[in-house]
Amino acid sequence: MVSQHTIRLEFSHRVFPTRDVFASENRVLSDLIGDHAEDRPTKILFIADANVLAARPMLASEIADFCTASGGNILLAAPIFPVPGGEPAKNDWSLVEKIWAEINRAKLDRHCYVVAIGGGAVLDLVGFAAATAHRGIRHIRMPTTTLSQGDGGVGVKNGVNFFGKKNWIGTFTIPFAIINDYAFLDLLPEREKRAGIIEAIKVALIRDADFFYELEANAPALAALEIAALERVVERGAELHIEHIATSGDPFEFGSARPLDFGHWIAHKLEQVSDFAVGHGEAVAIGIAADLFYSVEAGILDEETAQRIIGFIEKIGFATYSEYLKNDVILQGLEEFREHLGGELTITLVPEIGKKLEVHEMNREHILTALRRLQERESSTCS
Repeated sequence: MVSQHTIRLEFSHRVFPTRDVFASENRVLSDLIGDHAEDRPTKILFIADANVLAARPMLASEIADFCTASGGNILLAAPIFPVPGGEPAKNDWSLVEKIWAEINRAKLDRHCYVVAIGGGAVLDLVGFAAATAHRGIRHIRMPTTTLSQGDGGVGVKNGVNFFGKKNWIGTFTIPFAIINDYAFLDLLPEREKRAGIIEAIKVALIRDADFFYELEANAPALAALEIAALERVVERGAELHIEHIATSGDPFEFGSARPLDFGHWIAHKLEQVSDFAVGHGEAVAIGIAADLFYSVEAGILDEETAQRIIGFIEKIGFATYSEYLKNDVILQGLEEFREHLGGELTITLVPEIGKKLEVHEMNREHILTALRRLQERESSTCS
């Protein structure tokens, strides 16, 4: 006899926006941990992006002072453990083993916390290590870039690259909490401040027309990377991403539809073939532009809207073409994306601002035409 039962689980997916999380008057982290404290001090291991530590040299002492001020309720399990920042962190499997070793040395159990501070790659790496140590240690993310605060850092996916493929090893794990400390954004170079804007544009295009129009109206402030405009981009972008994850009915992506990957099938391949010289935000901008022109060729989207969106993307400082945008490479990327989805290709396109359409095949000639149009657009701009 077959015995079958349905297991239902509930998760809280929470993002706490704040500024200066380790300041003495800031209660976000201490209240968060205090709500789940055991009858013993809570041990925390902090793992931080080495680039963040270099940009904010007092961070280690700020964290130590924060733990000391808890009066023994929060114990720093070990000195901050640094890991390399950027995509190379996800290409180095030995870093996973080093984080496991640090967790083991600190004698953390499932009632302790691993806090990751850094950009999306570091959050992916540490999230995977925390999810697989003791079958899962409570994990708090502190994203430090516009990309990770508004998109990747507020998701439920983590992982590392393997076999030369992005995120080939990983898990779906809802973090204990995400804390978006906007003070970290002040430290970013211009390129990284700009990167997260494209993910907000992406999610606005597929879910919220009014937000897209708001972004469009704020183009001068976004182009100037004004901090208030960036904080608004992060805040609303994070809300829309979490709303999709919580309400789409498929948070762990058992199906093949991934609307939040609009523009990403090309982006992932561009990052790889450029050896990540093309950053994620830059690659997504190109991927979105290519998919918009593809949609025009396929009769899905009108030319005027495509030009409007691409023009806006360029106005805030993104290029929409790259020398790495080679036909054979991009077509190979489409097949790799199909494999990553589990065999059935599902690509999200935009038929109008604020709406999405899923297609299961892509016309090769339309793809090549879209790539050619981007190259011609680049040539006409430079001439």
